[in-house]
Amino acid sequence: MIDLTIIWAGIIAFAVAAYVVMDGFDLGIGILFPRFRVGPERNTAMNSVAPVWDGNETWLVLGGGGLMAAFPLAYAIVLPALYAPIIAMLLGLIFRGVAFEFRWRDPGHRRLWDIAFCGGSVVATLAQGITLGALLQGITVEGRAYGGGWWEWLTPFSLLTGLSLLVGYALLGACWLIWKTQGPLQAQAQGMGKVLLPGLLVAIGLVSLATPFLEAQYHQRWFEWPGVLASAQMPLLVAIIGFLAWRAIGRVQRGGRDWVPFFLALLLFGLSMVGLAISIWPDVIPGRVSIWEAAAPERSQVFMLVGAGLLVPVILAYTGWAYWVFRGKVDESGYH
Repeated sequence: MIDLTIIWAGIIAFAVAAYVVMDGFDLGIGILFPRFRVGPERNTAMNSVAPVWDGNETWLVLGGGGLMAAFPLAYAIVLPALYAPIIAMLLGLIFRGVAFEFRWRDPGHRRLWDIAFCGGSVVATLAQGITLGALLQGITVEGRAYGGGWWEWLTPFSLLTGLSLLVGYALLGACWLIWKTQGPLQAQAQGMGKVLLPGLLVAIGLVSLATPFLEAQYHQRWFEWPGVLASAQMPLLVAIIGFLAWRAIGRVQRGGRDWVPFFLALLLFGLSMVGLAISIWPDVIPGRVSIWEAAAPERSQVFMLVGAGLLVPVILAYTGWAYWVFRGKVDESGYH
């Protein structure tokens, strides 16, 4: 018999992964925005994501809405525990969205809109990373409700994951600009990538070293049989992908394939998400609540699965078509 709970866990995991892939570079461009010169460089950077940026956040809505509908108990516990970073994330996304539109329509205050665009991107990214760190380090649960305090989410580990995601998204943004731009802006993005890639590898290493000691189950998954078979390969894979990404970034202006650095940066994120899955599966709140304990009734899952089965392929098709249409290089005047 098909386990609908596992299917819904996969759908939500896919939505989160798709959001990281599609909105990560968008937020990364905002993080790097002060490094670009006012005028053509900033305009070109924003033009590179203008056709797709607002659709990227569809996956965030699917992930959050799916969690509420398919795993209501987890939603009821996680939301009160993480009110502050989640609200900060939403406010950051609102500010950057408004700034994105108004910097073109209100050139007299463009400097302020640029600050809002960068600030919103930084706040949203930090909040997402802190939310992940707070979830990984454990949430206090009493019965079927959140039992911790207002500031439980704020710890050195959650700040580490927040800063790590900031570096990671910035690397995605730099690699996106390597792929989509040319000339001085591409060269500048290439230089940023050479700095950000080692920073991300160090961040992955620090988070990976700290995670197994947060919960007993993490340590068991990573260092005891048979989990050690998978965990032993992860550092090697990260090192190999990191080395290939470093070479790809360095070869761009010597005739290398411009899309390769972005693809390899995404692989680093993919490996990190695999490591996360190894650590927490099958819990939706690590060490507290499993996906089966948090799941909605089967009839509700079936009803929602029908809608998801119809809509998710349509969203994927439209998203793929949009990226295909705007697949070329971009300059200040737009895609060509």
